[in-house]
Amino acid sequence: MLIYKIFRADEWAALQAQGETLGAPVDIADGYVHFSTAAQARETAAKHFAGEGELTLLALDADALGEALRWEPSRGGALFPHLYRPLRLSDVIWHKPLPLADGLHRFPPEMT
Repeated sequence: MLIYKIFRADEWAALQAQGETLGAPVDIADGYVHFSTAAQARETAAKHFAGEGELTLLALDADALGEALRWEPSRGGALFPHLYRPLRLSDVIWHKPLPLADGLHRFPPEMT
């Protein structure tokens, strides 16, 4: 199963340059890297990245992250994937731009 992370341009650039990251400021504050399932990603984008352009969508294989990935309740009691170790560039299966058009983020076709 693929899970997804949305990064701002500077966060994505830092991961590419350093090879790993503790995540965005919210991730660092919470002590884990937040992810979303395909079904949760649009709401995550709307809630936390409304109106923001220059985003990158990362896809990772949940099973490959092993015991460091935990599914924990969040919005409305839904289970969200949280990574309790640095996110490594080598964890990323693919990455794609997440453009903003007409006020909404355009997700890649494979997520529709």
